[in-house]
Amino acid sequence: MSGLDYAVMLGTLLTIVIYGTLKTRKSKNIEGYFLGDNKLKWGTIGLSVMATQASAITFLSTPGLAFESGMAFVQNYLGLPIALIIISIVFIPIYYKLKVYTAYEYLERRFDLKSRLLAASLFLIQRGLAAGITIYAPAIVLSSVLNWNLTLTILVVGVLVIIYTVSGGSKAVSLTQKWQMGIILIGMGIAFGTIINNLPQGVGVIDGLKLAGKMGKTDAINFSFDVKERYTFWSGITGGLFLALSYFGTDQSQVQRYLGGSSVRESRMGLMFNAVLKIPMQFFILLTGVLVFVFFQFQQHDVLFDSTSLGLLENTESKGQLDELRSEHYANHDKKEAASYELISAMDNGNEDAIDRATTNLRELNAEGKSLRNAAKELVISEFPNNTQRDSDYVFITYILNFMPAGLIGLLLAVILSAAMSSTAGELNALGSTSSVDFYKRVIQPGKSEKHYLIASKWLTALWGAIALGFALTADLFENLIEAVNILGSIFYGTILGIFLVAFFFKFVRGRSVFIAALLAQISVILTFIFFSEYISYLYFNIIGCGLVILFGILFSAIENRKPVVE
Repeated sequence: MSGLDYAVMLGTLLTIVIYGTLKTRKSKNIEGYFLGDNKLKWGTIGLSVMATQASAITFLSTPGLAFESGMAFVQNYLGLPIALIIISIVFIPIYYKLKVYTAYEYLERRFDLKSRLLAASLFLIQRGLAAGITIYAPAIVLSSVLNWNLTLTILVVGVLVIIYTVSGGSKAVSLTQKWQMGIILIGMGIAFGTIINNLPQGVGVIDGLKLAGKMGKTDAINFSFDVKERYTFWSGITGGLFLALSYFGTDQSQVQRYLGGSSVRESRMGLMFNAVLKIPMQFFILLTGVLVFVFFQFQQHDVLFDSTSLGLLENTESKGQLDELRSEHYANHDKKEAASYELISAMDNGNEDAIDRATTNLRELNAEGKSLRNAAKELVISEFPNNTQRDSDYVFITYILNFMPAGLIGLLLAVILSAAMSSTAGELNALGSTSSVDFYKRVIQPGKSEKHYLIASKWLTALWGAIALGFALTADLFENLIEAVNILGSIFYGTILGIFLVAFFFKFVRGRSVFIAALLAQISVILTFIFFSEYISYLYFNIIGCGLVILFGILFSAIENRKPVVE
């Protein structure tokens, strides 16, 4: 990285942090601290909701996922627009009518205190872990490829977020996220443009997409009914719907973003902004990854994109094996580059027989190349068993650092770090509000002054920041990072959503029944994940958890034979 890149990156990040801190440091009560005095407009809400979900993992890992597996991940979001419409019609009016600070306050009014605390606890567990992941994920990749100290990278990102989140609360989070999201969208647009510009002479973007299509990378929709398939149209429109309903409707990190709206209309408009733009944004990021795949069909690269792991391997007894794998990899790439040109030429000429032969040849070469990468990764793991990072998470950052011009590298790194900060800030703000309102104010220290609760809220937000940093400093991740976060959420979100759906639509179910139902459902989901996750797409865990809460809740209510609740 050049001095210009460091200047662009640090200047961008510090400007956002200082802006957010100075603009919002004067909150006088928890209403201002957690709801921004209900003055936020739909544009700020929409960008804030999007920024909270779009973590650094999205921009580091999603292009790598497309490089590896293609566009199928976009199906994960097919149920999202439907979910946001349902939330706008059902959830938002109830939250505004009751004037709640957190989503879980409603559950006590509908059921009882233990149901409220159970849902809040499930949120704190999964979101507390996720906050650590959103800090750790970009830090482990950036520290590796840039030779930064991992601990220092985690601390810098985490401390900057804690400063403005603790200082300004929800309004600071929303205002900074608005600017962070703008930088993110601009940066990704520039990255997309540079990839197209860097394709070899004679290979246009249409040629590249046709080639990617022949390799199965542009297959975005899969109508298979096989529940083992991780991403299908059916898992996205059902499991994705339940995941989005729970995340946007009951996860305080999202609910708090639109509870700060100046009206029900502004909050609804903010969510509709995401209903319209979220799928196109994810499609665009995945398409960027597909073009990176095309780029590396022609551009030489090492056997692994994780250069740090390769560097460590060179100092072990496995160096000879690594050299052999590299030699085979480079030979494979030369053949793959020639086959890519051959396929493009055949497609230009419209010769179907030549197209079929070239496609088969290139698919075989890509499969061989993937096997060589897997062998290199296994060699790394044999020497360093704790090295669990997926090589695909290093694909996009490798492209940024090696093939983008000075200045733009700093901007793209600012994009990644801004995304890490924006999503973490939303999570910490929500963790602080839930801890303060649902536990501290309601159970531990009721009846205190507004000033007392404001100070306590800031300390609790800072405490969750410290916990997230602690987890990030000791964390080891699994699978692809973007999938890891969604898997973690799917284990808990279904149960939380089930509690809320029972509250909204099954008026005869009371507190004791739903509490027991939720406990049993959560235990069932965890056991299902432990023993059957390889047979069931994780998106279906959202349906299982939600369905079991509703089923058990109705069953236990029938057993107790209680009278309907009158509201």
